[in-house]
Amino acid sequence: MAMTPKYALPFALLTLALQAQAQQQLPTVSVSGRNANAPVSLGGFGDTPAARLPLQALRIDAERLQDLGLDGLGALPKLDASVSDSYNSIGYYTQLRVRGYELDTRFNLRREGLPINGETGLDLFNKAALELLKGSSGLQAGTSAPGGLLNLVVKRPDADRLDLRLSWEQHNSRALALDWTKRWGKEFGLRVNLAAAELDPWLHNSRGRQQGLALAGDWRLGADTLLEAEVESSQHSQPSQPGFSLLGNRLPSIESVDIRRNLNEASWRLPVVLDNDFATLRLRQRLNADWNLLLQAGVQRARNDDRVAFPFGCPSEDDYSRYCSDGSFDLYDFRSENERRDTDALRAAVDGRVQLGGLTHQLRAEALLSRYEARFQRQAYNWVGYGSVFQPTPSQPDPSLTDENTHRDERNRELAFSDQVQIGALELFAGLRHSRIEREAVRTDGSRATNYTQSFTTPWLGASWALAPDLRVYASWGQGIESEVIPNRSRYQNAGRALPALKSRQLEAGLKAGSQTVEWSLATFQIQRPVWADLGSCSAANSCERRVDGEARHRGVEAQADFKWQGGGLVGSAQWLQARREGSTQVGVNGLRPVNVPARSYRVGVHQQVLQALRLQANLVHEGRRAVLPDNSIELPSWTRLDLSARYQHAVGTQQWTWQLGVDNATNQRAWKEAPYSFGHSYLFPLAPRVWKAGLSLAL
Repeated sequence: MAMTPKYALPFALLTLALQAQAQQQLPTVSVSGRNANAPVSLGGFGDTPAARLPLQALRIDAERLQDLGLDGLGALPKLDASVSDSYNSIGYYTQLRVRGYELDTRFNLRREGLPINGETGLDLFNKAALELLKGSSGLQAGTSAPGGLLNLVVKRPDADRLDLRLSWEQHNSRALALDWTKRWGKEFGLRVNLAAAELDPWLHNSRGRQQGLALAGDWRLGADTLLEAEVESSQHSQPSQPGFSLLGNRLPSIESVDIRRNLNEASWRLPVVLDNDFATLRLRQRLNADWNLLLQAGVQRARNDDRVAFPFGCPSEDDYSRYCSDGSFDLYDFRSENERRDTDALRAAVDGRVQLGGLTHQLRAEALLSRYEARFQRQAYNWVGYGSVFQPTPSQPDPSLTDENTHRDERNRELAFSDQVQIGALELFAGLRHSRIEREAVRTDGSRATNYTQSFTTPWLGASWALAPDLRVYASWGQGIESEVIPNRSRYQNAGRALPALKSRQLEAGLKAGSQTVEWSLATFQIQRPVWADLGSCSAANSCERRVDGEARHRGVEAQADFKWQGGGLVGSAQWLQARREGSTQVGVNGLRPVNVPARSYRVGVHQQVLQALRLQANLVHEGRRAVLPDNSIELPSWTRLDLSARYQHAVGTQQWTWQLGVDNATNQRAWKEAPYSFGHSYLFPLAPRVWKAGLSLAL
C-alpha cells in the first residue's frame, strides 16, 4: 500500500534516527526527550533503567513539559503515540487510553509509587516527572485495566535555587508559579512549590481558577538513613465542557457548529470544584552493602462538587444515544456535591543481591496495604427543558436531590516478589503479585448492598539479550486482573454476586538501542482482555445476565526515537493498532473496533538552536480515524495538528531569564478530536483552535 503524504514525515524522521544509530558520529548534547537511561520506579525492578527492562516504559521530565508549555495530564496524548484522549473536557479530570485501553481512574494511577484515585484534579506544578508503564501491570498493581500504569513523581529538595514562572494564554488565562529549594548542609533539605492561575481559555463561559501549594523535605538521620516527606494541596474551580454529539444519524460538519461554544452555558450553571490533598512519608534505610529497606505511607483526600447543565439524548426521536437531527437535546440539571474519596496506603519493600547457583540475583519483595473509601450525598439529575447546539435556549434550574448515589469501600492486601539475574549477555526477569481484595457498596438510601472478597496471583516473565553494547532484543509475558460485582438490581439474575476475576494477558517483543546520539525502540504487542456484557432483554425482573462474552484483542506495533545532533534533536513515536472484539455470542459484534480508539497515531517533535540563545521547536500530532458508534457505522476523519514555539535565554547579572512564545494548532486545523461513548451516549469534542501562548521564567 502506498504511503500517503501526511504519513511520510513521521516515517522519514524515524528512518533518519535509525540510520544515525548505525553511524554514531555526532557529538554528545544534553537535550533529551525520553530519558530512557533513567530508572522507572513503577517498573517493578528497582532502579533498573527503562532501556534495560523487557517492557515499554516512558519517563517525561518536568523540564520537557515546561519547555512545551504543557501543564496537565492532558498533555500526555501530545507526547506519545500510544496515549490518546478518552473523554477529556475542559474543567474536568483527565481520562486517557494507552494501547487502546482506558486507564481506570480508580486503579491505574500512582503517586510516588502508591495507589491514588484519579477522579479529581491532578496537578503537575510540583512534579519532577511523569512515568508511564505500558501494557498489563499485574506485577506492579493488584487490580488494574490492561493499558498501563501512570505514576506522578514529586519534586524533592535539590541544590539552592529559586525559579519563578509567569505564563499567559490567548483569551487571557494567566498563571504564576514559584519553585524554591534550599539545603542546610547534607542533613536537611526543603522544597516549596506554589502555583496560581486565572483560567479563561478559548472555550466560552468557562472561566475558572486553579491554585496549589506543595512542600517536600528530607532529613538525613545518618549515613544509611534518609527520611522524606511531601504534602500537597490543590483546588480547581471551573465550569466543565459537555460534548457535542451526532445529529440524528449524521456526523455534524465541524464547520456547522461554533466549537468555542460551551453547551454548559445556562445562567444558573455552577463550576466543577476539585479539591485534592496528599501527604507522603518515606524512610529509606541501607541495611548493608547489598540490601536496602523502604517504608512508605501515603494518604489522599479528594473532595469534588460535580455540577453541570448537562445535554443528553433526543426524546422527540426516541433516541438517547445522540442529539436530535435538528440539533436539539434534553437538558438536565446534574449536581453531585460533596463527593469524598479517601485513599490510604502503607508499603514496605526490601531489595538486595544474593549469590545462588553461581549467579547474582537481584531480589525484591514488597507488601502493600491500601484502603479506598468513597462517600456521597444524594444527587440531582433533573430534566429542565431543551437546548440546541446552534443557539442558546433559556432554562430554569432544578437542584432537587432526586437520585441516589453509591458509597464504596475497598481493602487491598498485596504481596509481590521479583528476581532479576544476568547470565552473560542474557538478562532474565521474573515476578508475581498476590492480591486479596475486599469490596463493599451500598446506595445512599441503604439499598442494593453488595460485598465480596477475592484473591488472585498474577505472574510476569521477561528476558532481554544484548546483541551489542547498545542494542537489546527482548520479550515478556504478563497478566493483569480486573474484578467486578453484578449490580444488585432486580433485572439481573444472581444480582449482587461477584463475577470471576478477569485476567488480561499480554505478550510483547521488541528491540531497544541507545547511544550518545540516538535512543530508539521498536515493540510489537498483543493484549487479550475478557469482556463483561449484559445479555438478555434486561427490561424486566430476572431478564438480564451479566457474564463474560468474548474478549477485546489489541495487537499493535510501537516505535520511538530520540535523536540528537549538535544544537538540536528530534523525538518521535508512532503506533499502529488493530483493536477488535472477538468471541462474542452477540450477532454483529465480532470484528468491530472499540469506540474512540485511533488505529494510527504519530508524534514528532523537532528542536534546533538557531542562535546562541534562541531555540525553535515544532511538534506534530497526527491521529487516524476513530469509530464513533459501537457498530462502527460512523467514523471521525483523521486529523493533524502543528504546534510551534520559540525560546530565548539570556543572563541578567546572576539571573537566567527564559522567554517563551508559542502557538498551538498553528494552522488552525478544524476537526473533531475525539468521540467518547459514555453511559450509552455518543459525544464529540472539537480540536482546540489556534491559541497563542507566552511565558517568562527566571532562575534566581
